Parts: sequence; C-alpha cells; structure tokens
Amino acid sequence: MSVAGKENREEGRARLWTGARLATMAAGQPGLGIVEDGAVLAENGRIVFAGRRADLPAAAAARAETVDCDGRWITPGLVDCHTHLVHAGNRAREFEMRLAGASYEEVARAGGGIVSSVRALRAASEDDLVRETLPRLDALAAEGVTTVEVKSGYGLDLANERKSLAAARRLGELRDMRVVTTFLGAHALPPEAAGDKDAYIAQVADVMLPALAAEGLVDAVDGFCEGIAFSPDQIARVFERARGLGLPVKLHADQLSNLHGAALAARYGALSADHLEHTDEDGAAAMARAGTVATILPGAFYFIRETRRPPIDLFRRHGVPMAVATDCNPGTAPLTSLLLAMNMAATLFRMTVEECLAGVTREAARALGLSAEIGTLEAGKAADLAIWTVESPAELVYRMGFNPLHARIRRGQ
Repeated sequence: MSVAGKENREEGRARLWTGARLATMAAGQPGLGIVEDGAVLAENGRIVFAGRRADLPAAAAARAETVDCDGRWITPGLVDCHTHLVHAGNRAREFEMRLAGASYEEVARAGGGIVSSVRALRAASEDDLVRETLPRLDALAAEGVTTVEVKSGYGLDLANERKSLAAARRLGELRDMRVVTTFLGAHALPPEAAGDKDAYIAQVADVMLPALAAEGLVDAVDGFCEGIAFSPDQIARVFERARGLGLPVKLHADQLSNLHGAALAARYGALSADHLEHTDEDGAAAMARAGTVATILPGAFYFIRETRRPPIDLFRRHGVPMAVATDCNPGTAPLTSLLLAMNMAATLFRMTVEECLAGVTREAARALGLSAEIGTLEAGKAADLAIWTVESPAELVYRMGFNPLHARIRRGQ
C-alpha cells in the first residue's frame, strides 16, 4: 500500500480520547467551555463528538480505538495566524549593533534592515528556503500548533514572491500542518524601485498579485500601511485588486503611527488588522462593525522595545475579537513559541487567560477565515487537537520556557 493510501486509511479510523478535561473554546459557552470528564470522538479526520463522556453515544464509542488521557487537558490545536516564517538568514548582527547603540539609519547604512532579508531570500533557492524554514515550523508544531499562516514579502518581485509562496506551500506537504499562504508584496520598497512607491504598488496590484493568484499560491492578501512602507491610498489599490480576484485581505496597521489603518482594513472587510499599537477608538469601532479580528503581536512589541501598547481595553469595549500570534520574522520578532507569545500578551498587555487561549484557537481561526473548520472542539470541525499535561489551562499562559504538550493530533491522528 502506498504511503498516501495508508494515511487515508488511518485518517478514516474512528478514535476516541476519553478521561480528559476539555477546553472546547466554543463560542456561546462560558469561559473556556470547560468540560470535566470529557471525551472527543473523531472519524474521517473530523470531530463527531466533543462533550461529557456520559453523553457519548455507546454505539459510536464501541467502534473506536480508545485513548485514555488520564485526566489531561485537551484544547483545539493551536493556530499561529501571523508569521513571516519563510525567510533566509537572520539579522542577529543588526540586533547586536542596536544593543551597542547603533541607530536605525546606521544599521541601514551597514546593509541591515529589511533590505538584508530581501537580499538573502533572493539569493536562496526554493529548496534552501524550505530547508531553512522547516526547523521553525517544527518548533511551532512541537508546541501544539496545527495551523500556521505564512506570508511572503521578502522577495518583492514576481519571481521571488513566487519562490517564497511555493516554499510555504511545500511546508504543508512535508509536514502534517495546515499552511495558509498570504501574499505580502506590499511589504516594503525594493532597492530597484528607486523610491517610486506608486510604480511599485502598480506592479504589486497589476502584475504580481494576479499572476500568483492564478497559480493558486495565494489564500489572502496583506499590506504594510505605515510611513516607512505604504500609504492608505496605495494599500487600497492592492486591496481593490484583491477584491476583484475574490481574495480576502488583512493589514499590518497602526504599528508605529496612526494612519487609520484599522479603519482602512475594516472598510475592506479585512479578516484581521495586526499590530495596532496606535489604533484609536474610531478604528476599533470600525473593526467591530466589520467583524475584523485584532491580531495582537507581543513578540514584536517586546523585541523592538516599543512603549505604546495596543488598546486592549478599546477592543474589549467594542467587542473586537482578539487573536495572538508570534509574528515570527528575522528582523523584529524572531519568535517560534506561541506559548511564549501568550505569556507576553498576558504580561505586557494584561490580556486574560481566556483571551490568550481564545486568541490562539478560536479567534486565530477567525483571523484566517477558517472558523468553520478549526479553532474549537465541536462536531464537524477538523480533529486538530492538543493534549496537555497541566493541572489547569492557565498553565499554558503562565509558564515560560516550558512545554507541557503531551500529544499533537492532526486530522484525528
């Protein structure tokens, strides 16, 4: 039997996890949706039951292979909804320079900054990128991540953006991980653009995006709306083209200043607006009306020693759903631990345990447009689970540098 045939046969088997405590994270349930003495039954890669063991249909349980969880906790598989995981090289040298007092301009003159990441990615082959990225992906998987979003944005021309997205697609073939790809051509201005942002944005919107979408490499479209990147009008041009192609959008918004990126994202019905340190109340209200998720990225805040926190209280007041992600990238967040990202969100931003756990499950799934598929323990969802050896779910947010994952389940296996 082929490997694929064996996988299909295995996925079709019914499996029952019992003797567990569940944090279902289901919307409409109080808190974490805790179920004591719970059970999860999966068949054909899907959850068919998640609830009290006493309510489990006996006939369904009889045909399943049973796994005793011995009182452990089960959560949905974790979702890292904002990463720049595919990149080449690192920027440790410029980190060292900044620690020694070098300014942003001095780092740039020495060849640092995003230009160095562009240079490194362009010099790498697709195979190189896959080989270098796999350890980062494996680190996330080892902490219970079953879905990851991967952005392009270090190629900044058609050939190299294609190479980056193709490498991201291959990650999902080489590892049992759902990989969602995001085209971030509007990330920065490449050196050959000679300062002409409008001409480059025209290339992004009129050449790169249609070509890459036609090749099936793009699940969503992102942009960086900031003074050092692109204006709201320039981002809107990219978003208009994405809309014409039927692709959802998301936005790096209001990280360093308030260009009203949150409101721009909401105007286009964005899945998420991310960073958001400078978002104002109008922006938060617009996101709430549009159903746009606020993706909180504490790793970048910590790494660049930012002082202005995202307006968590505004998001709470307006009912804006909040996700939490690593933002793994070589320049401002070389972070491959979603557990640590939760701890940072709690410690630096005073997000609650419930908000943090929802932020890496239910709301992260929403930020990827995958709420119908993943993010909660409910019948009909993909059987992506994380099983933890902890006394309470709060430990997943509380601990630093400790991984209590007992088992990672993807598609019921």
